[in-house]
Amino acid sequence: MFEEGQYFAPVNTDADGTVVVELGETHPGFADPEYRERRNAIAGLAMEWEPGRPMPEISYTETEHGIWRLASAELAVKHRSLAAHEYLNGAERLELPADHIPQLSEVSEALEPLTGFSYLPAAGLVPLREFYGVLSDGKFHATQYIRHHSVPLYTPEPDVVHEVIGHANALASPRFAALYRAAGEAARRVHSEDALEFVSRVFWFTLEFGVIRESDGLKAYGAGILSSYGEIDEFRDMTILPLDLVTMGTIEYDITHYQDKLFEAASMDQLEDVVGEFWTSCDDDMIERLKAEATV
Repeated sequence: MFEEGQYFAPVNTDADGTVVVELGETHPGFADPEYRERRNAIAGLAMEWEPGRPMPEISYTETEHGIWRLASAELAVKHRSLAAHEYLNGAERLELPADHIPQLSEVSEALEPLTGFSYLPAAGLVPLREFYGVLSDGKFHATQYIRHHSVPLYTPEPDVVHEVIGHANALASPRFAALYRAAGEAARRVHSEDALEFVSRVFWFTLEFGVIRESDGLKAYGAGILSSYGEIDEFRDMTILPLDLVTMGTIEYDITHYQDKLFEAASMDQLEDVVGEFWTSCDDDMIERLKAEATV
């Protein structure tokens, strides 16, 4: 099972201090030494970064910018008809560049005046409590690499397209930003790992893979759907379930496939009332009671 903040490619440091991103054999870049070296270098910059220092600046290549241009253009077309209105409002406010990969510092400078959010660089694995916890401070951990050039519209793990096009446009919306902060507050409030996992699963099925009913049909607002060229075409054909905390917090899911069960909010108001209120008020005891309901 995958949790936000955990990546398929662990980042390790060799005895000589070399940073190595461990790509699986099925990864598109596994047999590409140039790509692997690039991933190692970008991860190394994130690992060297310390709070209070300037954000690592990546000198992206023209090939990398080209991947961004293609993915950005293709996703924008799909967003016009399939993305939630509140997400589109955030995208209009943020005005991400379509012609180049923005630096995380560039995205942060645009986001902060809108909702107070900014980015932190991530090499790869970020402990769940840290990943979610800093959301309450208006911080979001993000990778800075981009997917392999052989599959410009696909990535097996969160890359800068997912982190920025998927999440930053939502973070530019005050209503969505408030939900991200509430999730962070919940992660800091709960103590047990089981409770943290419950909070994380609710995040997964909402801010990563949430859908919402609007006057013109079912729309996506989750970053995982809205940053996936393939999945955004398929989500309406999945099993659509009503928004339910118990089921979201306990159901199993598989990151290696399109999500086949999605939870529909009837409106932004319902999303805020059900999920936002849960994150704002939950504690270990409440979550234990909710988990007990799943076993009845």
